[in-house]
Amino acid sequence: MRVLVTGAAGFIGAHVCERLLARGDTVLGLDALERAPGDVALRRSRLARLSGTRGFTFLAGDLTDAARLHEAFALARPEGVVHLAARVGVRAPDEEAPAYADTNVTGFVRVLEGCREAKVAHLVYASSSSVYGAATPAPFREDAPVDQPLNLYGATKRANELMAHAYSHLHRLPTSGLRFFTVYGPWGRPDMAPLLFLRALARGEPLVLHAEGRMRRDFTFVDDVAEAVLRVLDRPPRLTSEGPPHRLLNVGHGEPVALGDFVGLLERHWGTKARVTSVPAGAAEMASTWADPSRLERETGFRPRVSVDEGVARLVAWYREWTGVARGT
Repeated sequence: MRVLVTGAAGFIGAHVCERLLARGDTVLGLDALERAPGDVALRRSRLARLSGTRGFTFLAGDLTDAARLHEAFALARPEGVVHLAARVGVRAPDEEAPAYADTNVTGFVRVLEGCREAKVAHLVYASSSSVYGAATPAPFREDAPVDQPLNLYGATKRANELMAHAYSHLHRLPTSGLRFFTVYGPWGRPDMAPLLFLRALARGEPLVLHAEGRMRRDFTFVDDVAEAVLRVLDRPPRLTSEGPPHRLLNVGHGEPVALGDFVGLLERHWGTKARVTSVPAGAAEMASTWADPSRLERETGFRPRVSVDEGVARLVAWYREWTGVARGT
């Protein structure tokens, strides 16, 4: 299969590209690199692992550049598109709100248009557990109300879901939105809690916990997430009498863990105790996330399997190798 992957040097994107290439697909990866927020060195290291792999082509560019995105579609001639590029993070500063809208909303329209013009067989795009926001009963199911987002990021992802549904209805474009739940693992995002906690632990610095560690997250290991993406990509939704070829799927482990307990696992696998500082939870943060992955399992025969204990052990092992820091130092 010929696949265009946006956000190819990102955390999830790099893992997805590796799996696609390993099974023999042809991949064109698009990523903003230096123009993307976050750790540029980490993005370049992820990309270096892909470069030189048979079947992989890289194109630098972002979703705000319509001409570059058009070029990516022309070069890739994709049968499938995995759209993972986005402005991410629930604590977006007010001054960055226009950038979130430009990338996550206007940029997504450009991806939809590219898919329509290229007659793509299936678009798989990243949504988020953040769409559930407030007042959603747990565990979160895809048919639950999602009209009270707590942050701008979640609002843009909900907008993506509605836009994809419209394109599926109007143009019969098969689309699948994946609501990712707190993805963690090797090569992870340095702005997310798992790596923030681990870096502080490794350096002996204070580790900042919100709400005294009582907040819960449905931590989902990145290998499980990449596997879910490929399984969904291979199974496009179909037009039926019940509606257009569009679906939403939770991609989560289904077992929420308190942040304090997650820190305890990091301490055990790293070999030292953390210096913890507690601060109040922010208004943009959900008290708990909890996926019901039943629909994913029905649709694909797969649900995330890696336990949090195993996932943390693998994350710590990677971090030691990446940083060269020995156990407990």
